[in-house]
Amino acid sequence: MENKSNFMPMFIIGSLFFIFGFVTWLNGSLIPFLKVICELSDFEALGVTFAFYIAYTVMAFPMAYLLEKIGYKDGMSLGLLIMALGSLLFIPAAFSGEFTLFLLALFTLGSGLTLLQTASNPYIVLLGPIESAARRISIMGLINKSAGVLAPIVFTTFVLSDIGDVSDFNVASREVLAMKLINPYIIMASLLAGLVLLIKYSSLEELEFIEDPYDDDSIFSFPRVVLGAIALFFYVGVEVIAGDTIGLYAQNIGLSNVTALTSYTMVFMVLSYLIGVFFIPKYLSQEKALVGSAILGILFLLGVVFGSTTESSISELLWGWSGIMTLPNSITFVALLGFANALVWPTIWPLALEDLGKHTAKASALLIMAIAGGALLPLIFGKIAEISGDMQGSYIYATISYVIILFYALKGHKMRSWSR
Repeated sequence: MENKSNFMPMFIIGSLFFIFGFVTWLNGSLIPFLKVICELSDFEALGVTFAFYIAYTVMAFPMAYLLEKIGYKDGMSLGLLIMALGSLLFIPAAFSGEFTLFLLALFTLGSGLTLLQTASNPYIVLLGPIESAARRISIMGLINKSAGVLAPIVFTTFVLSDIGDVSDFNVASREVLAMKLINPYIIMASLLAGLVLLIKYSSLEELEFIEDPYDDDSIFSFPRVVLGAIALFFYVGVEVIAGDTIGLYAQNIGLSNVTALTSYTMVFMVLSYLIGVFFIPKYLSQEKALVGSAILGILFLLGVVFGSTTESSISELLWGWSGIMTLPNSITFVALLGFANALVWPTIWPLALEDLGKHTAKASALLIMAIAGGALLPLIFGKIAEISGDMQGSYIYATISYVIILFYALKGHKMRSWSR
């Protein structure tokens, strides 16, 4: 167990990770929603993920520089304020129905999250021994993805509960549909502003990075960091594909009420994180967990591509007993990707940051920039699906992501120089 003195910092950072998950995984519900409001194609609708995740690439190093100037605690407060502003921008976007304004609001939310993530992830890694970092990150991931389970459900309950399937809306009623976004995002902005006070007056201490023997070496001279960032780029891309395209794919094969389907992917991620919390590192090493994640990802993608698109026994086995709903095999395997994805983030971070000393902050910024994979890869996936006219078959290209993750698990994290 972690030291009791770390409980309050863990609680505060855990609250932030809940916010990360809730705001991030609302996108899966927003995509089919905005597709109807703004009359978008599948490819255009995936601009939601691009605008949100590209903020991590554009803003990561500027935010890291800002943290050096104002400190990590004030940086977290500022990040929350930026997110509150992004939430409020949904109001003019809803009134105008302009997709560009929605994208601006999403980019602003992503910018605030970039600042929060750049500050909070090093906290979790350095809050205790490096060998238990994967366990701490798994706990944060469990909190994060639990919020991801709730976000689509909350969205569907409060936005769509009295209006039915968004796909049935005509042009005349789209304005009414857009207005449904205003109150939820006002509430979100208020909660984010309230969290600023929690951070401001908390006992959270500033991070102090230890010295290291590497002098002034560039962060790019550390292969395990650079390759870790590449692996995270492809991981975040395939994670977003699993969570944010499941609704579009279900819509594509004729299912209705698809805005809550992201929750199914999140449920499997939560189950996988529980394995990380209870089995790593005592029963399962970080390396083996990463290898297993990559292999499972490839197998589940094959299930997506070759699975049935009609209701079948696998779905009944997973869901039918609970009476929640039944899903076609292919959709079920998209959700199962969440199980393969969950332990990638918590295992790569400690493998990449071990013994970096004062270079930890720069390495963290580089790893955070890798979140841009969530902007680019789903967009590429969308274009491939649009050109081919076969969204189901397009999932096969995501195997590239798991092959790269597998390479990092087997060799990349062991490299201490580019020459060997």
